[in-house]
Amino acid sequence: MKLNKNHLATAILALFTSLGAVAQTSPQAGYFLFPIKPGVRNYLSGTMGEIRSNHFHGGLDIKTDQREGLEVHAAADGYISRVKQSSYGYGNIIYITHPNGLVTTYAHLLEYNKPLADYMLQKQYEKQAFDLELFPEPGQFPVKRGDVIGLSGNTGGSGGPHLHFEIRDEKDRLYNPLKYKFTEVIDTTPPDIFSIGITPLNIHARVNNAFDRSEFRTKEVGNNYSLTDTVFAHGLLGLELQTIDQLDGAANKNGTQEVTLLVNGQQIYQHYIDQVPFELSRQVSQHINYNQYKRNGRTFQKAFIDYGNDLPLYKADERSGRMVVQPDSVYQVKLIARDSYNNTSTLSFVVKGQRPKFTQTAAKAVKKPSIDYEIIGNVLKISATDTAQTPQNIELYVNNQALMLVPSYMKNSTSVSLYDLRAGLPDSMRFCGLSKNFGIEKAVPPNKDFLFTNRYLKVLFDKQSLYDTLYLQTKLEGDVYTIGDYFTPLHKAIKVTITPPAEVKDKSKAAVYFLGTGRGRGFEGGKWEGNSITFTTKNMGKFKVMEDTKPPVIRPVVKNSSVISFKISDDLSGINSFNAWVDGKWVLMKYEHKKALIWSEKIDKSVPLSGEVILKVKDNAGNEATYTGRI
Repeated sequence: MKLNKNHLATAILALFTSLGAVAQTSPQAGYFLFPIKPGVRNYLSGTMGEIRSNHFHGGLDIKTDQREGLEVHAAADGYISRVKQSSYGYGNIIYITHPNGLVTTYAHLLEYNKPLADYMLQKQYEKQAFDLELFPEPGQFPVKRGDVIGLSGNTGGSGGPHLHFEIRDEKDRLYNPLKYKFTEVIDTTPPDIFSIGITPLNIHARVNNAFDRSEFRTKEVGNNYSLTDTVFAHGLLGLELQTIDQLDGAANKNGTQEVTLLVNGQQIYQHYIDQVPFELSRQVSQHINYNQYKRNGRTFQKAFIDYGNDLPLYKADERSGRMVVQPDSVYQVKLIARDSYNNTSTLSFVVKGQRPKFTQTAAKAVKKPSIDYEIIGNVLKISATDTAQTPQNIELYVNNQALMLVPSYMKNSTSVSLYDLRAGLPDSMRFCGLSKNFGIEKAVPPNKDFLFTNRYLKVLFDKQSLYDTLYLQTKLEGDVYTIGDYFTPLHKAIKVTITPPAEVKDKSKAAVYFLGTGRGRGFEGGKWEGNSITFTTKNMGKFKVMEDTKPPVIRPVVKNSSVISFKISDDLSGINSFNAWVDGKWVLMKYEHKKALIWSEKIDKSVPLSGEVILKVKDNAGNEATYTGRI
C-alpha cells in the first residue's frame, strides 16, 4: 500500500501522539545528542534557571568558539514542527518534535540547512516579509538524530555567538537539558553563596530590632558558608539568597537550579527550577527581589513563595516558607544550594529571637527637623529626625481624622513609626511644624479587574496585572505622567488613557513613550480618540506623549549585482518596516538590528540584480524614508 503525503503526515503524527504519552519524567542519559560538536567537550555560557530581566533563562547557551557557522545537529529523531525568523528574541529558530512528546529548540541560528532554508525563503517571498513563523506538517521535514539542521549564529536578541538550546514538552514547559547527562559538559564546581537578605514581612517583625530588609555577607570555608554574626530577629521573616553556579573551565555566572531552606532540621522551603511553564516565566519577578534587581542589578532569589507567584517550582510548609521567630528562641538555619550535577554548598547561621524594644538614642548633633516615608508591603514606614532629646509622635491624618503615631524604635538618631495601610489610607502627616502629603490614591487589589480614574488619567488593571496589593500613587508634572514606580513589577499589561495637557500638533506622529530611569525612550504606541490616547504597557513609572516627525535614516553600504545592503536607523520611535524593489520586483531584505544592517537575499541566485533600486523604510510613527539608485 502506498501512502501519499497527507497519509504519511497523518501516520507520523498519530505515531508521535501515541508515543507522546510516555514523555520522559525520568530522563534517559544519552537519549538526546549534544547539538554542538557532539562527543567533544563543550562549554556553556548560560544554564537553566538563570534570572533574566523578565524571565527565567529557559535552556542552555552553548559556546561556539566565539564565532558563527558551527554545525548544529538534531538532538534526536523527529520532525521540524515550527520555524521562525526574526531580528529580535530567538532570531532564527528551529523546533523539532520527537517521538517521546518532547520538543527541542535551536535558536540564534546563522542559517537553516536545505531544504528548510529554501522553504523559508520561498514563503518569505510569497508573503513579502522578513519576519515569518511557519508550522510545517509532520512529514514535511523529518530529521534523524545527528542531522545537521543549520549553522550557529548570533541572530535575534543574542549578545554574542552561541546556540541557545531548549527542551520543552507538549504543554510548553521548559525542561533543564542538563538532566539528560550530556558528557560534553563537565561540572565539579559547587555553587557560590554570596549574601542573604532577611526581610520583615509584617508590621510586628524585626531584623536586628529594625523594620528593615537587612543583607549579610557570607564567609566561605570550603563548600560551606557561614555568617560572621548571629542574627537577632522577631516575627514573620522572608529569607533571600544570592547565589550563582559556575561550570568547570568557564567564568560565566550561571543559574543555581535548587535551593532548600531548613530551620532546626526541618525543611520549610525548596525550589527546583525545571519544567517551567513558558507562559508563567515572567513571574520570575516574584521569585526574586524585584526591587533590588532593578535598583542595583543584584539577584536575590526568595526562599519563600511570595503572593501572586503561581510557578510550580516549589515545595513549602503551610507558611509558604516564611520563617516565624519567637522571642527567647534559637533557630539553626541552613540554606542549601545545589546545581544540576548535584554539587552542593551550604550556608549555616543562627537566628536568635529577640522581642522588639524601644531604645532611645540621643541626637549626635543638632539637626533640623525632617520627615520622610516609604511603603514596604502593607506597611507605611515613617522616619523622622528632630533636635529634641525625646522623639515626638507623628500626626497621621486618615479621612481627615488625626491619629497619633508613636515611634516604634530609633536608629541612628532617627525615630521610626509604623502604620498598617490596611487600616485606612492616610492623607498626610505632620511633625514638628512640617507636613507632607502621601498621595496614595487607591489600594488596588490583585486578582480582579479594577478601573482607576482621576482628573488626568484612567488605568484599567487586569485581574492578572498585579502580584499583590498596590498602593497607587500617580502624578502629572508638566507633560510627564507617573503611574506607580519603576520598581513595581507587573505580570499582565495595564491599559492607560491620558489626555496631554498641551495641544498635540500632529496626532498621527504622536505616541506614548516610557521614560524609564535613564535617557532611553521606549515606544509604547497608543490609539487616539479625540484629544486622549490609550495605550497598554507592562511597565510602571514615567510616561510622556512625544511627536516623532523625523523619518528614518538610510545609508547605502553595498550595491552590486549580487547583493544590496544598507544601514538603517531611527532616532525615536524605532524601525517598523522596510521593503526593497529592484527593477520593479520585490527583494527580500534581512535585518540585524544589533548592527542596524539590512541586506538582500535573492530567491534565484542565478539572476543578477540590475536596474532601479528603491528602498522604503518606515518607523513606528509612520514616517517613511525612501532611497533610490541604480545597479
